[in-house]
Formats: sequence, structure tokens, C-alpha cells
Amino acid sequence: MQTYDFDTLINRQTQSSKKWELMHTWATNIPEHISPFSVADADLKTAPEIVEGLQEYIQQTVLGYTTMTPDYKKAIKQWNKDQFNWDIEEEWIATSPGIVSALHSAIYAFTQPNDNVLIMTPVYPQFKQTVLHTGRTVLASSLINDFPTYHIDFQDLEEKMSLKETTLMILCSPHNPVGRVWTKEELDKIISLALTYDVLIVSDEIHYDLIMPNHTHHVLPTLSKEIEQKCIVCTAPSKSFNLAGLQISSIIIPNETLRERFTHTQLIHGVPSANMIGMQATAIAYTQGKQWLEAFLALIWTNHLTVKDFMETHLPKVKVYALQGTYLQWLDFSAYGFSTTTLQNLLRQDAFVFCNEGYTFGKEGYGFERLNLACPTSTLIDALHRLKDSLSRYEH
Repeated sequence: MQTYDFDTLINRQTQSSKKWELMHTWATNIPEHISPFSVADADLKTAPEIVEGLQEYIQQTVLGYTTMTPDYKKAIKQWNKDQFNWDIEEEWIATSPGIVSALHSAIYAFTQPNDNVLIMTPVYPQFKQTVLHTGRTVLASSLINDFPTYHIDFQDLEEKMSLKETTLMILCSPHNPVGRVWTKEELDKIISLALTYDVLIVSDEIHYDLIMPNHTHHVLPTLSKEIEQKCIVCTAPSKSFNLAGLQISSIIIPNETLRERFTHTQLIHGVPSANMIGMQATAIAYTQGKQWLEAFLALIWTNHLTVKDFMETHLPKVKVYALQGTYLQWLDFSAYGFSTTTLQNLLRQDAFVFCNEGYTFGKEGYGFERLNLACPTSTLIDALHRLKDSLSRYEH
């Protein structure tokens, strides 16, 4: 059985890593052994199957203009069947350089400037930014904070979905940053509301492979033939296999009319065709990467339990939310009563623990931090001890 190295931290300081570059804009005099826990990619070695497969591919392939490859389409189809029991047709697949780009295209294609785009907050900041960039109105429905998890406020969601100006909803499934994997019952309610009020759903399922023990992810269109024709599903290997730099996402649109409008909008906005290396990496990941992914999931779960146990023992004021999906740990520091600036400075300037600030995910995130678990466990433990040393004087 293949074993993988999840113990070696990859120092990406010389690789123009966005996460590492940000760290050095947030603080100076950072000790050499420090690594960040912010942007959602992994400081781990790439799966050897992908590295070796790409090396072989590059050696024998002309790197010219390329259409969507048969291997890529076949791998997308088979992966979704095997992982989620989702039978898709190859012609349903469109591509995008990333899911944020796909959100732009979908909003332009399916809404008008005065329309509302509904999101459930706290949520990935680019949802709000994308809606604003496209000149539409952000309509936020706050999730109910019921520690150690969150729930959907369906009364509020219906009120906002029923507005005639609300024409599109961006669903984050699994949800970033609160770590929820929505149940079938919850998704069925969302589907019912969307169909009742004629709201198109763009379902961002980029984390759909990253599901923790005792939870099951349901790809939205598998739950209803009606919603299959009223949704767009955004997927990618970028979180599952750490391939974000290859800029490849699979946007799956069963409805032919919607698909044509989406791809036409991409065309008029100059969205480039798929990257051939990204397509090949996706095909390799989905045909040869299952064992690596399972090992990666085990690491994430170990890291979640490590944070949970550490906080319960040493920093009980910090609330650690249940992790059902993603590799992003949601933490509540509000019991300390810190201002946003104080908390940020304490983490960045004193503890040298670089997370994403909770307030960037919406007003519901003030006092929270999002910590990336996709790293060696030893790196995480080292950061937790620095955090303990910085917070210890506030524990009384």
C-alpha cells in the first residue's frame, strides 16, 4: 500500500505563494520556522501520482491550443458517479479558470443589475465581492450560530428568497467557513424554496470531496430532477488535490439553455478556455488519486481533533466548531472580549499565527478566526503552543 509524506512542511516562501506573501505583508521579523494558516491551499507535497503523471504527459505532448480532452471529460463523469452517485453527461461539463470566475459569469448570464443575489453568511468573502463587482445587490441570510455547529434560518431564507428581486442564490456546500455539510433534509428545503420562488441556484461544491467521518455530501441535482434543470454545480480538484495554481474548474450544467447562456457569457467576457495541464492533472487526480485523498482526509481529521483537544485542555475560552467538511477550522475567540484590531494584532504580531480574520466572512464573523488544517500536524501543534503562550495571560 502506497504511503504518503504528510509530515514534511513545504516552505513556499520562494514560490510566490499567495498565502506566504500575505503573511509577510501582515508582520515583520517573522521567525524562519513560521508558516501561515490562511489561504485555502495546502503546504504539503503534491500527490506523487499527479507529479509523475504530469511529467510523463509533458514529455510526450505538444503544449499547444487544446480543446476539452476526452480523458478530462471521462474522469469528471466517472468521479462524480463513483463518489456521489451522480450520473452526468459529458456535454454538461463547462470549464472555468476558477469558481470565482464562474460565479461572475453566472451572475452576468442569469441576473439583471437590480437583482438580489442571496448568500448565507458568514461565508467565503468572494461571494459578496463577486456580487458587488457585477453590480448586483447582496442579500445575506445569517446562519443560526448554535455552537458547536450552525443551522439555516429557513424563515429568514424564505422571506428573502420570496422577494421578486431575488433571482439567484449562491449556495456554499459544504459551507466555508463554518464547516457544515448540509443534510439531505436541509438541501430538500432549499430546493423546495428555490422551485417555489423561481430562484436559480449556483452551488459551489469545491470542497465536496473533503467530508469528515459520519457525514455524507449530497450533490444538489441528485436530490431532484426539477432542481437539476434549475442549478449550476461548480466543482474543482483544487482543494481536494491542492491544484489551485493550475486554474481549472468543472462547471456542470445539465440544462442545455442555461449551459449555452453561461458559455456565451464567458465568451463575451473573454474567459479563456481550459488549461491543458489543468485538465490532465484533473484526469490523473480523479483516476489515480483516491488513495492519496483518503490519506489527506485522515490528516485533516487528525488535525481537527488536535485543535479541539488542545483548546479544551489549554485554551477553553476558544470555541472550536465541529468540522463536518472542508479543511477549514472555525474558531470563536469572542469570550476574550478583544476588539478586532487587538485580536488580529495578538495573533499576527505576538503569536505569529496567521489565520483569516472572521469579520471578512460577514458581520457574523467578528471575534472569529478561520484556521487552515491542511498542513503537517507538527506544524499545527507548534502554532497552537505559540497561541497558548500569547493568550495565557488572558485566561483568568
